[in-house]
Amino acid sequence: MALFYSFFKSLVGKDVVVELKNDLSICGTLHSVDQFLNIKLTDISVTDPEKYPHMLSVKNCFIRGSVVRYVQLPADEVDTQLLQDAARKEAAQSKGQ
Repeated sequence: MALFYSFFKSLVGKDVVVELKNDLSICGTLHSVDQFLNIKLTDISVTDPEKYPHMLSVKNCFIRGSVVRYVQLPADEVDTQLLQDAARKEAAQSKGQ
């Protein structure tokens, strides 16, 4: 879990799309993330405003980590090799314990 926390912290200031378990997708700028993967987004918009008209006036939001289904990241911002290496290292450490 610490791997994802560190990874998301490196994406602060980038635009992401967060899909929630209730099918609401929110686009916005990642403002902060904590160790529970709670996410704070700024300058948000919803991908389906007709379905969620009450969200049109919302500009910033806090999303509890447990309700997140997916986070779509900008492909050019993700160093997949670094992420894979870190995941392998973390998996090896947990096997050794």
